[in-house]
Amino acid sequence: MSKLLPTREQALQLLHENHCSAQVIAHCEAVAKLAKETAEVCKKKGLKVNVELVEIGALLHDLGRSKTHSVHHAVAGVEIAKKAGLSEPVIAIIKRHVGGGITTAEAAELGWPEDNYVPVTLEEKIVSYADKLVETSERVPIEMTINKLREEKLDAAAERVQKIHFEIAQIVGDKP
Repeated sequence: MSKLLPTREQALQLLHENHCSAQVIAHCEAVAKLAKETAEVCKKKGLKVNVELVEIGALLHDLGRSKTHSVHHAVAGVEIAKKAGLSEPVIAIIKRHVGGGITTAEAAELGWPEDNYVPVTLEEKIVSYADKLVETSERVPIEMTINKLREEKLDAAAERVQKIHFEIAQIVGDKP
């Protein structure tokens, strides 16, 4: 695969080649659908957003779940994506989608390589947000995700997800 953006078919093939489960692939497809819709609304409202990057990044955001279903799937996904020759913007989406972002301190506690794991670009934020609105392959209210993070004592992650929610909702309204 080249450093260019893979096609939708190539992205799905990469998920299959890495033995992602049917459930993970269905989740990725649902996240991609919602993320693409959100990006299209952003674009219609005059924001500069790469809709194709959002869709492909969302399709591949859980690539690392072929290796682990823990939070470490982000780092595992980055390794697979680099070996596959994916472009840096796609790798950044995979790296930064977990928990509304992982701070440098949290990454150090997890034993991750020193890097930025917090979404920066609009494309990264859209994918991270869409991921929090899809449980398995079903759309869920953002409050459900935030409450679940709080129940798991992940208050900082809940705050980051809420912050991304407010940021995206300001652009697209309450129903991205």
